[in-house]
Amino acid sequence: MQIVEKAPAKINLGLDTLFEHQNGDKEWNMVMTSVDLADYVQIETLRTNRIEVATDSGFLPNDRRNLAFQAVSLLKRHYHIHSGVRIKIKKAIPVAAGLGGGSSDAAAVLRGLNRLWELNLDLATLAKLGLKIDSDVPYCVYSQTAHVTGKGELVRPLTKLPPMWIVLAKPKISVSTPNILRQVDYRQLTAHPNIDGLLAGIQHQQPNEIFPNMGNVLETITAKRYPEITQIKQQLLTFGADAAQMSGTGPTVFGVCRKQSRAQRVYNSLKGFCKEVYLVRPVNLTDR
Repeated sequence: MQIVEKAPAKINLGLDTLFEHQNGDKEWNMVMTSVDLADYVQIETLRTNRIEVATDSGFLPNDRRNLAFQAVSLLKRHYHIHSGVRIKIKKAIPVAAGLGGGSSDAAAVLRGLNRLWELNLDLATLAKLGLKIDSDVPYCVYSQTAHVTGKGELVRPLTKLPPMWIVLAKPKISVSTPNILRQVDYRQLTAHPNIDGLLAGIQHQQPNEIFPNMGNVLETITAKRYPEITQIKQQLLTFGADAAQMSGTGPTVFGVCRKQSRAQRVYNSLKGFCKEVYLVRPVNLTDR
């Protein structure tokens, strides 16, 4: 048997970290949403007890370093499954971009194998398992606008966002998430985003409340090393985006616009400065 799962990219409308746990994990307070830039993950069960992973990207490993591989291994081990799996990933999400591509692929594998193997696990259980792979996997299991707290495993789905369009721009750099997180000094983190205000804006369906309260506490850390991030952010705002910021640990920067016509102008203008630019909209995977 085989199925195909959609694996949407994620962005952080709000990203804050409050403290570090004794084991080094961060305590997160985030508002995340998914967008209609997505990988597609084909999952096929095998009679042999093997895990095979293939992608159409030359930048990704096909062994246990791949998060999709880890997702298969986790479920096999946890539920004593002895059949094998072949994974084929058609990539559209840029690699090492702060868009959660690897985590979303892993989450797609968890959802898909839950169906193929008839495990009948709910999303909360899959999210808890996903935390063993990466802190973004629990959110990506849901792939809908949500408030994410704890170490990433506490995912509270929110109402859909009001209509908006998003311009994603990835500069010609790749960022290592572990390297950025190692540089976090909580004594120097002072510009915290207003997550409560952002949540209220989403609840009220008011872009005028959402946009001013967006923010990413990690942006200054990554941008200090990669000034291209600040440059692209300023270009997005200059070209007409209502708000702009970095996603995750970067380097992708995104701008949000109330109107499609303005987002199209921002997209067209930015194409001259940045090769990888995408015009997308928020999506909820549960709408499938």
